[in-house]
Amino acid sequence: MSIQEPMAIPMREKGFMMGYLEALSLVERLHRLLLDVIKDEFERVGVLEINAVQALLLFNIGDNEVTAGELKSRGYYQGSNVSYNLKKLVEMGYMHHNRCEIDRRSVRVRLTEKGRNIRDVVSDLFSRHADGLEEKGVLGPSGIADITLSLKRMERYWTDQIRYIY
Repeated sequence: MSIQEPMAIPMREKGFMMGYLEALSLVERLHRLLLDVIKDEFERVGVLEINAVQALLLFNIGDNEVTAGELKSRGYYQGSNVSYNLKKLVEMGYMHHNRCEIDRRSVRVRLTEKGRNIRDVVSDLFSRHADGLEEKGVLGPSGIADITLSLKRMERYWTDQIRYIY
């Protein structure tokens, strides 16, 4: 079966399809914009040795001790270069690493004091943004709840597609 030409799709479906494609594009743009916002904050505070992806990784690890596999499975981090970034963060002193007692191939990581300081910078940035969104009436509690619910439903749908399509 081939993909239908756009003209063959009924008008009602075109509207939903266009909205879906716009939402997908917005999710991508928002993620890139988030990384730019984090990068700008670190430039402002004079931290230039780590990138925004690494800073977000430190934020998401928080007080946990995790493996690279756990970072991916918990949804904290997406991408094939997680091991590279963890290695760089260890080398720069932002993380400790220890071999897992049960599986010696696996390495568990946790933040150092230096890593916790970076986590705190990102946390403070997000806190200021949350306050600003609410104070300026951009988004309130019900709006953020609606967005979160909708994104969770999409996540569940996509996860089901990956798990059950084949």
